[in-house]
Amino acid sequence: MLFVDDGSTDNTWNLIETYSRENPVLVKGIRLSANMGHQKALLAGMLAARHYADVVITIDADLQDDVDAIDEMLECYRGGDEIVCGVRSNRKGDGLFKRISAALFYSFMRLLGAKLIYNHADFRLMSSKAIAALAERNESRLFLRGLVPHLGYKTSRVLYERKKRAAGTSKYSLRKMLGLAFDGIAGRYK
Repeated sequence: MLFVDDGSTDNTWNLIETYSRENPVLVKGIRLSANMGHQKALLAGMLAARHYADVVITIDADLQDDVDAIDEMLECYRGGDEIVCGVRSNRKGDGLFKRISAALFYSFMRLLGAKLIYNHADFRLMSSKAIAALAERNESRLFLRGLVPHLGYKTSRVLYERKKRAAGTSKYSLRKMLGLAFDGIAGRYK
């Protein structure tokens, strides 16, 4: 497991170091020098991990994505898929504003020609081959859920039920969500 600390100001890095010392074969960490943003932190982890694994699965540390879906993702990979997207089966845990804004965003992006997968965020499996292709891209505005479908690799989807956050609150403010949406709109995903 490779954990990416995106410039946190809490005890995150100390925990990663402790887990790594206790399980040096199983746990590693990357500490970014400052908060670079969710998408850049994901990319940093994928680029580092691809040198040590045939596949990389990205998952947020909030424990909302269902780890039980990983078995099905791996089966899809064994069946020939280079990318497997974890897709929420519903948004019943989201508030009304979040559900409406997400639906509007995905509809707008579809009108612009983006190949976004509705209800897919950043819970995905990518082969090291697909990550190598991603590494060759030089995007000024990083929006992985818009970029990954345009890599051209065989892709499948695995549905899962999103869980409630295990602890804490989301650090993804409305401002950050709008920034991510802008990156998606301004990006070159044709």
